[in-house]
Order: sequence, then C-alpha cells, then structure tokens
Amino acid sequence: MTRTAIVTGGAGFIGSHVVDSLLADGYRVTAVDDLTTGRLSNVNENADLALVDITDVSALDEVFDDVQPERVFHLGAQSMVTVSVKDPARDCEVNVRGTLNVLEAAGRHDAPVVFTSTGGALYGDGVPLPTPETQIPAPLSPYGASKWAGESYVRTWALASGIPHAVCRLGNVYGPRQSPHGEAGVVAIFSRMLWDGTAPTLFGFGDATRDYVHVHDVVSCLRAASGTAGVFNVATSVETSVRDVFKILREEAGVDVDPVLAPLREGELTRSCMDPSNARRVLGWKPSIPIQRGMRATYHELVSEFGAEVK
Repeated sequence: MTRTAIVTGGAGFIGSHVVDSLLADGYRVTAVDDLTTGRLSNVNENADLALVDITDVSALDEVFDDVQPERVFHLGAQSMVTVSVKDPARDCEVNVRGTLNVLEAAGRHDAPVVFTSTGGALYGDGVPLPTPETQIPAPLSPYGASKWAGESYVRTWALASGIPHAVCRLGNVYGPRQSPHGEAGVVAIFSRMLWDGTAPTLFGFGDATRDYVHVHDVVSCLRAASGTAGVFNVATSVETSVRDVFKILREEAGVDVDPVLAPLREGELTRSCMDPSNARRVLGWKPSIPIQRGMRATYHELVSEFGAEVK
C-alpha cells in the first residue's frame, strides 16, 4: 500500500521541498496551504493540494481524516517577525492554535508530527554561541514566543500520547524557491536586488550574524527526525555576517553595487548561531552543503526563477 503524508505549508519555500522529497520516496503527499505566503507554482504536480487554513479546525480535520497520514510535517506558520509585532493575536492564532489543531488531527491517526520551530528568534540575544537546545529560550518577538508555545504543545502531546513527535529548530534557511518579497530570506532578497541592479539594505549595519543552512540539508534533517521524539537544532554552527552574505552574492552577480546600511528592526537579533550536535548524535544528520557553494548555486537558481516570473 502507498504510504501517506501531510505537509502543512506545503506550497511554501521549505514545505514544497519536503513534498518533493516525500514524493521521490514513494509517498502519496497532500500539501495543506492557504496560499497566504505559499505559491501554487511551488507545489509538485504529483501532490494533492488542500486549500485550508490550519486555524480552520473542521476543514483541517476533514483533510486528515480523508488522507489518514502516516507522517505529518508541520511547516504551516506565520513566520514574519515584524508581522508578529504588529498583530501578535494573529501570530498566536496561527502558530499556537494552528499547531494544536494539527497535533489533535494527527493524533487520531497515530501519526508522528515534525514541527518546524525557530532557532535564533527563540533563543534571543546574549546566549552561548553556538547555542545548544538546552539553552532556556528568551524570545525577543511575539513570533519567537508563539513558536516556543507551539513547541510546548508538541512535546506535551508526545509525552501524553506516546507518539514520537519531534521539534526541529531551524537556522536561517536559504535555497531555491525562497521568496524575495518578504522580510526574511536575505539570500533571496539580496539576489533579487542584485539581479535588478539595486542596492540592498543591510540591517544591523551589516554586522548582524546568522546561521545559514541550505534547504536541502534542512529537508534531510526533517525526514530523519520523523518518528523520533526530541528537540533538534537544524543548523551548521557557522556564524556568518549579513555583510559576508552580501559579498558572496555580489561577487556571483558580478555587479558593482554598494549596500545601504541601517539599524536592526524591532525584534531582530544581533547574533545567532546554533549547535546541531544533538541531531548528529541522535539522527545521524549533519549539514553537507558549505555556505559559499550553497549560496553561489542558490543565486543562479533564484535568478532563473526571477527570469521565469518576468516572462
């Protein structure tokens, strides 16, 4: 019999890559997405698409009961820090109540859930770097707070049900299909602006650092975590400044553009870098794509996507 899986946020940047990976492994996959930020063009033609908001309990339950998933990957979320600051109630509704809805629906089918959380926005500033999962969270934004609350539900439901739900705290993910139109995803934003010949803004005056991890490495970790209870940092333990990211992409673009420097926005971190050793120890996972190679390849993949949009 064909194995079944549900991917919430399956029309999004990371979620669509998870869908592709599951399809390649022989799963029948249903992508659940309301297309608020996801794109129809991201969804593999061999996947089923359910246009559902995860806060709509009855609609979500109907999808789960129809699919009867064996695996669930929960990537559907409100993921923008500035949006969470402007509308914390909606952020909470999606990231906390939506997560509870997914857990309840998955539980009826004994399906393990992999929940994608945040790393930097969860841990906050002034923490040891690289930061381990044992660090007590101190989020600076409602987004970080809602993700921490979502994590708590995942871990509590795993203990109560015995179903091995997993929490994966992601670093700054980059790769093909990343949207250049949001606030996050500097690799896509910078790539688009350099392709257009315009000057990107480097918040934190270019000194802010992040732990950049390629989407293909992220997908392999999410797949490895499915069916294993625990909390895992999905990162590289390499701290890279926004200025260095800009330099890599500018060199690949071959343009002479100087960036605009600006202070950090509300809720943003100064530095972020995470320790992925628990994922290596428990899941046998480690990142395989070095940042220089990954970003250079991503620039050209994104440019191809930008060109296709224009046509």
